[in-house]
Amino acid sequence: MKNILIINAHPDKESLCTELALNYQSGAEAAGARCKLVHLTDLQFDPILRQGYRQVMPLEPDLLKMQQDLFAADHLVMVYPNWWGTYPALLKGFIDRMFLPGFAFKFKEKSVFQEKLLTDKTARLIVTMDTPAWYYSLIYKQPGHRSMKKGILEFAGIKPVKITSFSPVKSATPQQRSKWLAKVNKLGFNQN
Repeated sequence: MKNILIINAHPDKESLCTELALNYQSGAEAAGARCKLVHLTDLQFDPILRQGYRQVMPLEPDLLKMQQDLFAADHLVMVYPNWWGTYPALLKGFIDRMFLPGFAFKFKEKSVFQEKLLTDKTARLIVTMDTPAWYYSLIYKQPGHRSMKKGILEFAGIKPVKITSFSPVKSATPQQRSKWLAKVNKLGFNQN
């Protein structure tokens, strides 16, 4: 049985991202997976890494629990909106505080390469945006997708990282949204 950690990183729980996260969970549980859905907005933590890596900042209980949940997960699903070309500040703060040296990676002495500590995990990013996908790819060069996939998750050893984007949200019809929800449900059922 696969353990799946689903993180809804939209600050508003009454969002399309919440619906997508719930539909992924529904599909995955129907296929027999064990799922835990976490809404980042419900967690209590300071999103600012106050001294960088110069001084250890103690983790709040919610972040300690999230590290345990991530460590136990086989598959990570992150659902979030694309704002200003990347992801919300809430998600960035969560990553800064949780994906720390000693947990997600370890610096190697006299090397530019790191030891990846979150191997044997896969990930799916489910991203909503108002920018059309073709424009995000050709003009912006997908900065948020590249950052999450290469600069964060694969840096820590999580791979493969697959990305599903839905756009443009602002002009989507109810029928289009229903298709998106069905697609995510199917992704959950297939547990990828």
